[in-house]
Amino acid sequence: MQNTFLGALRGLTPRMAGSNFRDRSIACLGALIGIGLAGLATGWVVGNEGHLPLLVAPLGASAVLLFAVPSSPLAQPWSIIGGNTVSALVGIAIAHFVPDKAIAAALAVAGAIAVMSLLRCLHPPGGAASLLGVLGGPAAASYSFGFALVPVALNSVLLVITGLLFHRFSRHSYPHRPKPVMATTHGTKDLPPQLRTSLTDSDFDAALAEGGEPMDISRDDLHRILRRAELAAMERTSSVARCADIMSRDVLAVRTDAPWREAHSLLLEHDLRILPVVDEQGRVAGIVEMREPDHALTSISEMMSEAATALPDDSVLRLVAPLSDGRHHAVLITDGTGKLVGLVTQTDMIVALARLAITGAARP
Repeated sequence: MQNTFLGALRGLTPRMAGSNFRDRSIACLGALIGIGLAGLATGWVVGNEGHLPLLVAPLGASAVLLFAVPSSPLAQPWSIIGGNTVSALVGIAIAHFVPDKAIAAALAVAGAIAVMSLLRCLHPPGGAASLLGVLGGPAAASYSFGFALVPVALNSVLLVITGLLFHRFSRHSYPHRPKPVMATTHGTKDLPPQLRTSLTDSDFDAALAEGGEPMDISRDDLHRILRRAELAAMERTSSVARCADIMSRDVLAVRTDAPWREAHSLLLEHDLRILPVVDEQGRVAGIVEMREPDHALTSISEMMSEAATALPDDSVLRLVAPLSDGRHHAVLITDGTGKLVGLVTQTDMIVALARLAITGAARP
């Protein structure tokens, strides 16, 4: 009986996927700073207009989304600014034509959802902002449509600016830009290699349509999470080699301050497609590739590009994505400090995957 009761309680207290104590602490700090600065800045702008509120109540809900779930489509800058502002405008407009407060409130929230959906700025606190237009009291009534600009829009803009600055230091991406599902790099209609044997956009569309429930996550983010889950399952159920098992250890490299002719000579002499570039401490700075420059070069930095890296204990399956994206021919293996310790090429990867396939097929 007790277990049944506890299980029922857990069902009523869902835990957000991916959340942890650090993120919740950051959300608290962000809300503290965001609401505080928005209130102070609005007070400075409004000045002596004492009957105007410095903060509107929906801003508290906006802060929860902005700082607690910054990756949500509902928490992006246009969602916050546009959602709150247009919803307040809808509420004010309806209040002008519908004298009954209860009916006007219902129409305001319904209209706000419709307009936010059309403008692609759906934001839950917008429902509360629409009610302000109807039930906002003397301040909303006297300022009419101006109330949607000050303080509603002003509050929202200030909160978003604070969020943009705050999340630069919180290690959260904001505005959130989902990493795009890999596309072909050759300008053809073929799917990229990873997606030919994986879930496709049509698979996701069919699953979402069958579920019949809107989800607070972009399709690209969902695709990326499921691909990571597939990879984790393969690592858990298979005997998978680590990068240290298959990497080359005697790796040629060139310093960042070396002349281009030195790198070019090494590439030609050893028939290499890429050459790692390291700094004075041996840390990876990038790579140079075997291609002819279109102008005279004096330093390697003019031809250097970003390197794909991994750690020695990483599964070789983690290298499938960078080695099949059409841009990287090798992954540089670094220690915990970024120093170069090895290299895995596409050839190394083919051999490792062939071995994994053979050992997997040999199992009873």
